[in-house]
Amino acid sequence: MKYADIVERLTGQSYDGWRVHGKARTLIANGVDVILLTIGDPDFHTPPAIVDAAVQSLALGRTHYTPAAGELKLRQAIAAVHAKQTGQAVTYENVAVVQGAQCGLYVAAMCTLQAGDEVIMSDPVYSTYPPVIGATGATGVYVRLRPERNFHPDWDEVAAAITPRTRAILFNTPHNPTGAMLRQDEIELLADLALRHKLWLITDEVYSGFAFAQPHASPASIGEIADRCITISSLSKSHAMTGWRLGWIVGPPAMIEHASNLLAVMAYGGPPFIQDGAVAALTTELAEVETMREAYRRRSDLVQTLLAHTPGVRCCATEGGMYALLDIRSSGLSSMDFADRACDEAHVAVLPGDAFGPALAGYLRLSLVVPEERLTEACQRIHRFAVAHFA
Repeated sequence: MKYADIVERLTGQSYDGWRVHGKARTLIANGVDVILLTIGDPDFHTPPAIVDAAVQSLALGRTHYTPAAGELKLRQAIAAVHAKQTGQAVTYENVAVVQGAQCGLYVAAMCTLQAGDEVIMSDPVYSTYPPVIGATGATGVYVRLRPERNFHPDWDEVAAAITPRTRAILFNTPHNPTGAMLRQDEIELLADLALRHKLWLITDEVYSGFAFAQPHASPASIGEIADRCITISSLSKSHAMTGWRLGWIVGPPAMIEHASNLLAVMAYGGPPFIQDGAVAALTTELAEVETMREAYRRRSDLVQTLLAHTPGVRCCATEGGMYALLDIRSSGLSSMDFADRACDEAHVAVLPGDAFGPALAGYLRLSLVVPEERLTEACQRIHRFAVAHFA
């Protein structure tokens, strides 16, 4: 049977790196004590106030259809939080509720891109970005992020990548997997490029709550690009709600109207009890959110300390996010070989950097998603493995 061409474009640039994750899960299922540091799923529970709001909503029978773009109360809450964070004047008309930031990226891409367009992205890039762009028929154009710049873009290279076919620039900050955070001056350069070349500027800001090196900067703070700026975020990481699948898009009202039409044929609205939980998350001061933020900061510092003198391994500085990036080029092993052997021999599972693009060949991404005692054990295992093979 023949399938649509889109299925080939949905495979992504490199899912092979996730093979280590699958192998680790199999080992764990067979009783092997593997420390899983691959996927970015918080080890914290969703704060009880959010759970209680959703449970009460269920008890009240809030289980029926909702508007495609989300219920008014939630859209208003998202608009208020976005306005507070960025200074951008927005209302509910600028907001569409989506099933997680991943869905938001897809909806934003489908509403702004088409076959023949080019989209500027970073290399390394989160592994789902290429298939999202591919689904639209557009082509990704990659600007390399180099370690000597601490994985910040060379803006001359970004400008040089723009052609008459360029339709959008897509970045995320803090960056996954490198942890680099765009500074305010970089945000202004990005906005200037979007304005001069009449481009869409799409930013994935799901890790904005984990800004460590400096305050988070969003292009939405620059009023001149309001009509071409799309901000995507979610509660998945900041509130430990990955399984709730609750995210949003903030953009021009016309774009949100198109997004609503697409969402109507994709999901026909999200569960109302989930949205009630999200309203509680966004309108309640929750001590647990700050506790999680500080935990990730401590864990990042802990990995830096514990792996500081590990042969063949250098821990890169992390400016934000919930990952540590390990430079293992001096080990002589490829990212995949190191990750495979660390899983088999040290029983620590991390992602090879190649899963995020050729710029991260020779790197590993380590997720900070286990308690400090367990993370300490993981680093000690990696250290012993490295000493045995590279000292």
